[in-house]
Amino acid sequence: MPARKNAGPEPTLVLLVRHGQTPTTGTTLPGRAPGLHLADRGVAQAEEAAERIRPLAAKVAAVYASPLERTQETAAPIARAVRKRVRTEPGLLECDFGRWTGKNLKDLAKLPEWRTVQRYPSGFRFPRGESFAEMQARITGALDRLVARHPGATVVAVSHADPIKAAVAQALGTHLDLFQRIVISPCSITAVLYAATGPVVLSVNSTGGDLAALAPS
Repeated sequence: MPARKNAGPEPTLVLLVRHGQTPTTGTTLPGRAPGLHLADRGVAQAEEAAERIRPLAAKVAAVYASPLERTQETAAPIARAVRKRVRTEPGLLECDFGRWTGKNLKDLAKLPEWRTVQRYPSGFRFPRGESFAEMQARITGALDRLVARHPGATVVAVSHADPIKAAVAQALGTHLDLFQRIVISPCSITAVLYAATGPVVLSVNSTGGDLAALAPS
């Protein structure tokens, strides 16, 4: 029987990388505030991520990163490892936390709104900032563009914890209200294969192991 024509573009593997550790990781909500760079540990994590991705160099078509310093600095060694330049993609930006930007997480956790952030994020908008639903639409729209731009290839996208969690939830078909159950650690690699029939999540929050072995079962 002849192969079916017009089956759609070849699947694209997207490696979603969270930026490395910064001096404020786990203590404050930096958001989109400029001037936050990787800590020494974050620099080492970025190098480790680059070494994990290096064996895929022949398949990597592009390396993208959000415009913020911490993602650009994480993407740099990865780009060197696969012999590509870092391309800036605004759609990979951190959520706009508005008036919460730069606030201490312990202080934010005391606010009544914090329970909504954790239990009903789809109904929450940060004061003078972005809603989680808008963030999810933005990151998934950006990934759709990258997939369409690089059919059949591998793409590295360096972003932030919440946008990656939202993208994973969408790929899994999980409601946004449950996305806080997903953990995305600094410099972890999450692999999603985007095919014409829908996304396949191959790995989430991976911090070690052979990426070349990733494949649908």
